[in-house]
Amino acid sequence: MLAPLAAPGYVLSYDMVFVPSQPLRADLVLPSATLPRAVPLDALVSTATQVMPGWLLQRLVLAAILLLAALGAGRLVPAERTLTRLVAAVTYAWAPYLAERLLLGQWGLLLAYAALPWLAAAALRVRAGERRALLPLAGWAALAAITPTGGVIALVTALLLAPRWSTAGVTLLLNSPWLAAAALTDADGRSDPAGVAAFAARGNDWTGPLGALLGTGGTWNAQTVLPSRASVLAPIGTLILLVVAGYGIRVLWRRWPSGAAARLTVAAAGGLVLAMLGVLPGARTLLEWLVGTVPGAGLLRDGQKFVMPYALLLALTVALGAEYAAARLADRRAGRVVLSGMLLLPVAVQPDLAFGAGNRLRPVAYPADFATVAELVAADPGPVLSLPLSAYHTYSWNHGRTVLDPLPRYLDAEVLTDDRLVVGTIVVRGENARAAAVRRALAEGSPLAALDVRWVVVQHVIGGAAPPAAALAGLRQVHDGPDLDLFENTLRREVTTW
Repeated sequence: MLAPLAAPGYVLSYDMVFVPSQPLRADLVLPSATLPRAVPLDALVSTATQVMPGWLLQRLVLAAILLLAALGAGRLVPAERTLTRLVAAVTYAWAPYLAERLLLGQWGLLLAYAALPWLAAAALRVRAGERRALLPLAGWAALAAITPTGGVIALVTALLLAPRWSTAGVTLLLNSPWLAAAALTDADGRSDPAGVAAFAARGNDWTGPLGALLGTGGTWNAQTVLPSRASVLAPIGTLILLVVAGYGIRVLWRRWPSGAAARLTVAAAGGLVLAMLGVLPGARTLLEWLVGTVPGAGLLRDGQKFVMPYALLLALTVALGAEYAAARLADRRAGRVVLSGMLLLPVAVQPDLAFGAGNRLRPVAYPADFATVAELVAADPGPVLSLPLSAYHTYSWNHGRTVLDPLPRYLDAEVLTDDRLVVGTIVVRGENARAAAVRRALAEGSPLAALDVRWVVVQHVIGGAAPPAAALAGLRQVHDGPDLDLFENTLRREVTTW
């Protein structure tokens, strides 16, 4: 899956942005103008890249996701046979959920996915009375809580499997960084209700969103869905997994003590319900009201993220169901064939995840313009405006792939970009008032020199329109490169921060 990462460079795909050395800035640690979607993730990356290059950190993180996910699921399944454990490992690590979120670049969420089986194992030990297991539970919950969604999933799963005051206290404490940032931000905690339709689960075939979700897929971004998910084999493979899991769930309920299997089933069912809210007419209306009215409810609009516990339950029960079917065969060799077939099924149904999802995870080098602009800005720091005003850009040097604007993490300065998200014809509004002011200035043709920005960077991107000449009036160009142009706002030399 990660074979292309043997080549040098950085894999840049949607939300996955690594840079040579990410600065440790206040706006990355505790954002004041936007909601804390990357808290404490950005702070951890900034700290780590002070001691290692970004390309190395990226490889360590991606390798950790795959290894921890596979090993965790394989160790968690209550079985003795190695083949059974391997079935659980491959089913969990070669899942559409992991593939789609990997291409979407949400590696922080995938660290929570990788930590979930280890968290569940520690929670079962806590439930059995092992007080020492609270320490590993805290460690895995901390790994999950580097993103808000991962922290919420870890909190709910831990409390269901080990309903203890100690479990609640530890997991809530580990979620405190993003909770505190949400309380201190100047941004409106309420979100645009239009995001519910934009982030609703999507179907890939005649089975619709429900079929995609039952196969652990269904993400809202069609560009991150592998072509194999639209093939006739995908729903057949999902059906086989569900039938085998139906036998395995009974085995899991027998082998896990004190109703632990029932509690994990509750977490899995709850995640599926949340994922379906955005596509059910009445439920969608309720979710739109919650997102637009209740601060923080925007966390629920991308409900497909919460399929994570279901993906774990599916991997465990598929492995146990395959073992159950193999045990009922008189010929032991035939039993091994059944287990081996289930081991290969996830790969056979989704073969295009191999070799970096068909070479989509191909590393690239940043153009020299990025280092040049970073040096010029660092020599005279001040707020930076990135144009074209968009959250995401498509670069020719990135093989035409779309990625989150790298400048906020590459430059050692506050960088203003558009915080709106465009999904098809739907525009989900942001919460940053400064970005709204820039949009108004560009729409009215007003000079950007009147804004409180020290620098303006114009990026050469695919499909990006150059800013109007009136917008650049009063700015002095200090760098003219093939990929980036840098303009100095001499009228705002005194500006150091927003």
